Amino acid sequence: MTDPELDLYIDAASRALGLRIDDQWRAAVRFNLGVSLNFCRLIDEFPFDDDFEPANTFTA
Repeated sequence: MTDPELDLYIDAASRALGLRIDDQWRAAVRFNLGVSLNFCRLIDEFPFDDDFEPANTFTA
């Protein structure tokens, strides 16, 4: 996503969540959102097999 697209998303999400983001934090929020979206893209593009099963969850 481009910076203007990220800014639009930040504006919409902050309004929906009732958050106020100071202008001094906008660049940091945009950067971290971009990093998160890149991680999501890596997982989304990973070639999982059709019969892929998630790992078991063990709790103590």
